[in-house]
Amino acid sequence: TVFMPPVLILVGIPGLESVQFWIGIPFCAMYVIALFGNSLLLVIIKSERSLHEPMYLFLAMLGATDIALSTCILPKMLGIFWFHLPDIYFDACLFQMWLIHTFQATESGILLAMALDRYVAICDPLRHATIFTHQLLTQIGAGVTLRAALLVAPCLILIKCRLKHYRTTV
Repeated sequence: TVFMPPVLILVGIPGLESVQFWIGIPFCAMYVIALFGNSLLLVIIKSERSLHEPMYLFLAMLGATDIALSTCILPKMLGIFWFHLPDIYFDACLFQMWLIHTFQATESGILLAMALDRYVAICDPLRHATIFTHQLLTQIGAGVTLRAALLVAPCLILIKCRLKHYRTTV
């Protein structure tokens, strides 16, 4: 056993090491398209004043979270596939895992907020604008992000403090 290894080795897709370069190309293409599409969505919502309504602002939050989520995953994966950089520090791995799960939980919370927005718009359309103010949208966005970060943190603390023995670093 290895006691708290400083570096872990990520092998990519076992058995397909010889074709991982080619597997990385579609991932990179999807990443670039998603990055471009979400960035374009953010620019359009920011520039068009008529789109400053709760549903579109939630959509912008979802786009920003999607950009952040894909950016915390793809660079390391492409580094493994294309440049044969399998090493990752244990703390960096934990941080990346925290980011992935936090952004996933944030997306889930934003989708819940979007559903609540549509519920209020359907059930009480005359008061929708007074209920969903920009201040409430900011509070919902901060609350969803904080909830996600706090829900994921205990798992990583337990992994860091309690998980002491490894059979392999690969």
